[in-house]
Amino acid sequence: MSRTRQFLLIFFLSSLNPFSVLAQNNISNESFDLAGMWAALVLEDWYDRVPGGGLGDYIGIPINEAGRQKAQTWDASILSQPERQGQPHPAQYSFRGPRPDLRFEHILEPITDRLIGYRTNGTFGRADRTIWLDGRPHPDESYGLHTWDGFSTGEWVNGVLIVTTTHMKYGVYQRNGVPASPYGVMTEYFFRHGNYLTMLSHIEDPVYLEEPFVRTQTWVWNPPQNVGQRRAMEAVEEVDMKRGWVPHWPLGTVHPELAERLGVSLEATVGGSVTLYPEYRETLRQMREEFDRNLAVQALEQ
Repeated sequence: MSRTRQFLLIFFLSSLNPFSVLAQNNISNESFDLAGMWAALVLEDWYDRVPGGGLGDYIGIPINEAGRQKAQTWDASILSQPERQGQPHPAQYSFRGPRPDLRFEHILEPITDRLIGYRTNGTFGRADRTIWLDGRPHPDESYGLHTWDGFSTGEWVNGVLIVTTTHMKYGVYQRNGVPASPYGVMTEYFFRHGNYLTMLSHIEDPVYLEEPFVRTQTWVWNPPQNVGQRRAMEAVEEVDMKRGWVPHWPLGTVHPELAERLGVSLEATVGGSVTLYPEYRETLRQMREEFDRNLAVQALEQ
């Protein structure tokens, strides 16, 4: 078992609510209700979620060589293309930020009023998600439609709502071009402590990740909040470029700016599973000492 999987198991077991009851038929005895207004608490990874990480900043993401190459060729100017200006945040990222504040609504069976799912609102670009709780199967793996919100089903286990999402469009894990393939599977664990709702996401991506990618997000219950319908976006010509223009950095491009600012080697900023674990701090410390020694030598030579 990998360290990420061990961490996920420990985190999940420690989060179980001792006074919750096991749900029957996935929906009848939930220990809490998701419906309502939730305000995002953007304290964890604030820089990545609000202003957004810069080019070359893949710290803490277990991307492989293919994911790294794709990220390094990404150019933010691509969002100036009219067809991309209203592009939603994909399910792999939409709950991550910036913010978002959320509204969860019940989906009721028309005849019985039985709760069969939740619908969310508040993510960028109206990629509103639906979480089905009635046990319906996921679409065919080969021919099912891929959408920005993916296809999500949930079940209650000991007071934790476990949501499995497949059929997500090709997207990003961060707004600096770190790619997410359409073959990923995302498992989310929603649990509540008082007025706080935490979601732990666990994503397996056979194309761009070396191992599962684990992150958490937290919201606080906020009844006065108003997450309304989003307004339609209107595309405009932001730049004057020829038809077919595709902004990109050439293959082989590296972005050393973050490493130079932090005083570490480029290796420390390009991600990979090794950067996820506490042991990597010693490697970073050694990199910084070497950087300081080099500065001292340069000063003496001058």
